[in-house]
Amino acid sequence: MKAIAPKDVSSKRPPLADTSTLRRRVRQPAGMSAVVFADTADSENVIATLNEALATELVCMLRYKRHQFMAASVSAAPVAAEFMAHALDEMSHADLLAGRIVELGGEPNFSPDGLAARSHAEYVEGDSLGSMIMENLIAERIAIESYREAIFCLGNQDPTTRRVLEEILAREAHHAENLTSLIEIMKDWRGSVTTLRATVCTPAHRPVAERSVSFASAP
Repeated sequence: MKAIAPKDVSSKRPPLADTSTLRRRVRQPAGMSAVVFADTADSENVIATLNEALATELVCMLRYKRHQFMAASVSAAPVAAEFMAHALDEMSHADLLAGRIVELGGEPNFSPDGLAARSHAEYVEGDSLGSMIMENLIAERIAIESYREAIFCLGNQDPTTRRVLEEILAREAHHAENLTSLIEIMKDWRGSVTTLRATVCTPAHRPVAERSVSFASAP
């Protein structure tokens, strides 16, 4: 039996820069940011992506805060508490994103002007307890897909930013699970089911977020 020759994988690996090239590359943007990108456009694209994510988190935080108080007004204390917890999480996500933007030499955009346009998720008030839960679930789905795409596009060029996005993604997935559980609880509580189409989302993420979800009608 003939031995199998090992494959030569060296040609598939990207060439490593020599010491002088590394030193020159690091010195060029010295003092500007903590991460050195091969192309300044890479840095600008990452910062732009993070600012879009920041806008999304801010819009979600504002929506959750409104829904928190509106749920409390109809004596739905457990739902209001869930909305409040999510709002606090979204604010912490915004802090993580803003901090990373500064580390990369950028400026976090907290301006209210154009906030809704920069956000992937929409600010929808909802006209019932059920619709508020649904709108938040749709927004979480959009955020999940946005972070997945950002992580995929980022690849391995910035491991620190990738870890930040992965941490936030995990929390958003947990939020979606919580909201889905609320829908199931409302089913049992009401005993009747209303099927709604999840159609409120940005065009880029509409195919993923637009799904039929059954949950109980609420006042």
